[in-house]
Amino acid sequence: MRAIIIYLIGINILTFLVFGIDKWKARSGKWRIPEATLIGMSIAGGSIGALLGMYLFRHKTQKRKFNLGIPAILIIQAVLAYFLFLR
Repeated sequence: MRAIIIYLIGINILTFLVFGIDKWKARSGKWRIPEATLIGMSIAGGSIGALLGMYLFRHKTQKRKFNLGIPAILIIQAVLAYFLFLR
């Protein structure tokens, strides 16, 4: 259980940072991080970091697949965690 918690903390910090880096790259006109990577990191457990990154950096908030998709991923992960660990 401890390893899972450490993993989730790490993936959320990393996802948050990747959203910030992508926003910086967008403003600088540099090569961007693919949207599939951002969504994949969310699915891999970084949905909280993605949500925080989206709203703190004001990044991808106008895109429907992020605005609806990331919260949906978070809800699915929360339900799964409930049934796997708390029940």
